[in-house]
Amino acid sequence: MSIAEKTKAAARNAAIAQALRYLEKDPETNIPKVMDLVDKFSPEGWYEGQRRAFRNSIAKKDNWYELIMKVYQLDPGVRETFFRNFILNASLIGSATQEEVAARENCNVPWAILLDPTSACNMHCTGCWAAEYGNRLNLSLEELDSIVTQGKKLGTYMYIFTGGEPLVRKKDIIALCEKHADCEFLSFTNGTLIDEEFCQDMLRVKNFVPAISLEGFQEANDGRRGEGVYGKVRHAMELLKEHRLPFGISTCYTSRNYKDVSSEEFYDMIIEAGALFIWFFHYMPVGSGAAVELLPTPEQRTQMYERIRAMRSTKPIFAMDFQNDAEYVGGCIAGGRRYLHINARGDVEPCVFIHYSNANIREHTLLEALKSPIFMAYHDGQPFNKNMLRPCPMLENPEKLRAMVRETGAKSTDYESPEEADVLCGRTEPYARSWAPAAEKLWEESQARKRQA
Repeated sequence: MSIAEKTKAAARNAAIAQALRYLEKDPETNIPKVMDLVDKFSPEGWYEGQRRAFRNSIAKKDNWYELIMKVYQLDPGVRETFFRNFILNASLIGSATQEEVAARENCNVPWAILLDPTSACNMHCTGCWAAEYGNRLNLSLEELDSIVTQGKKLGTYMYIFTGGEPLVRKKDIIALCEKHADCEFLSFTNGTLIDEEFCQDMLRVKNFVPAISLEGFQEANDGRRGEGVYGKVRHAMELLKEHRLPFGISTCYTSRNYKDVSSEEFYDMIIEAGALFIWFFHYMPVGSGAAVELLPTPEQRTQMYERIRAMRSTKPIFAMDFQNDAEYVGGCIAGGRRYLHINARGDVEPCVFIHYSNANIREHTLLEALKSPIFMAYHDGQPFNKNMLRPCPMLENPEKLRAMVRETGAKSTDYESPEEADVLCGRTEPYARSWAPAAEKLWEESQARKRQA
């Protein structure tokens, strides 16, 4: 980056930081003015569609505007830290650095890194891919710190904990949040370990956001996660709302719970509980004991596609669909294109669901892992399908994953029961064939709507 570019970037970042402080005084009056400033200083094309949508929502004062106002009910220190770390550091400053490094090194550089602090969990849920690692693996605090330190040099300021149950390592996670106060940390969690003491820790560090796993109402949730878990999750949400802390919901949709989790009643319940976002994940049949019967049918997945979009346009909550929203991010985001995953043994994997690797963080730097054979295969092969409703090289294009693993010599990172890519892909081939016609129809309709807009 030239001196002129650095000067311009510094001015932009300072202006937006000042705007966020200005916004605190009177958000309802000042939000439109701040959007003008964001437009002025944003790089060309940066989240242009999202900015336009926010501007329209502000003008109409619709459900998205209501969501923005809900953010202003959060603890002020937590809110200010989130804006600084997420908007400034992760999205503006970080993205510019990521692009610079990616161009120089000719490899993907992630916006977010998913980390498993531990493979241990206080639960054992049906169909959970994390269980395949066993419960004895851990990344030390020093190793977690090293990953974040390396990541920041590449421009990555967003870190997401998975597991296992990350909050088994509460103290180390809080220590990491304290040391890297310029990063935003999110954690997928079953929610059962969130208590008063942890809420106080969240208020103190200000840069930690939980995404609580919930599979529907009590019967659907406890049927997969165990009796009494639904009640514990509701209690955790009550604590977080009481302390004015941000949180969201993580939902895996399956052939059994798709009606529950796509219902208006479910949305209303989590919104009333205080959730600001919900992230939907399509069930992935990963691991030797995978319950293939949990895979949604094409009709069920289509219903999820339609229901999430309908709710997104009416409810004050940010809803994301990891699989069906690939059209908004240009297909598969794994392999470091937007994110990567490091498991509790240190294996650097292209995706949280794709357990094959050529590199371990204990033996390689983060940059070396990004340039390892399977990551470069992702870099060179993305997108894996022109139809963005068929983004995944495992679920919808299994021939792609089979070829990448074979050609790169990547090894299975399932140390309990190693699984050949041919076996995994053989499990998803029937699904890929059955989904293709529905995906083609939906994609054609989506493109037609865009042409008419």
